[in-house]
Amino acid sequence: MKIVVLICRILLGLVFLVFGLDKFFHIFPQQPPPPGAAGQFMGALIGTRYIWFVGLCEVIPGILLLINRYVPLALVIVGPVIVNILLVGILMYQMALGSGVVVAILWFVVFFSHRAAFAGIFQPKAA
Repeated sequence: MKIVVLICRILLGLVFLVFGLDKFFHIFPQQPPPPGAAGQFMGALIGTRYIWFVGLCEVIPGILLLINRYVPLALVIVGPVIVNILLVGILMYQMALGSGVVVAILWFVVFFSHRAAFAGIFQPKAA
């Protein structure tokens, strides 16, 4: 199981590091915006430069996951990004859903191995 968690952590870190850096340096060729609401959403993110904040929320946890430091913090930071990827895939652009599901599965595997760090937030009432 340790090998599976290691592979998932490294893959998750690489995905977020590479795609986070792409928001700053355009590593991959620029694609035309998706049609409809998804294109408008991406246009708003890019036009307001909010995409740079999203990029930081991907790059920083990606590095933390790759160096295996502050992994629970990295999972907390990248969690909302994954939720947004899934919501865009479900509500606006179904082509994004597959990658969102894969990233969510990787996140859950790494989360499960670090679940002890999150034990306090699952208690119904503070002592």
